[in-house]
Amino acid sequence: MDEQRLPAAVEASALIRRAQAGGGFAMVLKKGDPDGGTILIVLLDNQGLGRLYERMPQLDGSRKWSCSKEQDIENKSDFEDYLARRGKQDPDLWIIELTVAEGERFILNGS
Repeated sequence: MDEQRLPAAVEASALIRRAQAGGGFAMVLKKGDPDGGTILIVLLDNQGLGRLYERMPQLDGSRKWSCSKEQDIENKSDFEDYLARRGKQDPDLWIIELTVAEGERFILNGS
């Protein structure tokens, strides 16, 4: 399935605006390629623990948001180290952090 894709900078900006309009906070942790960069989203819960979402290939050829990593309260640094490694591996990568109630609604419903 060939999907039209928004430029990464436009999509990142829209995610940030939607989170802020929903009463939350959002920021860019890493800015990647404005056109073709991959976007990772870190959703923080009310305890400050993160869940990492990225688009994963599906059997039908589409790419849907999936939780690929969760921060462990016993080892918070592992999550941060993982993000740092991903950022070093891919200079085009965007990492967006959203701190907003029910943050999944901003990505799972608007895939």
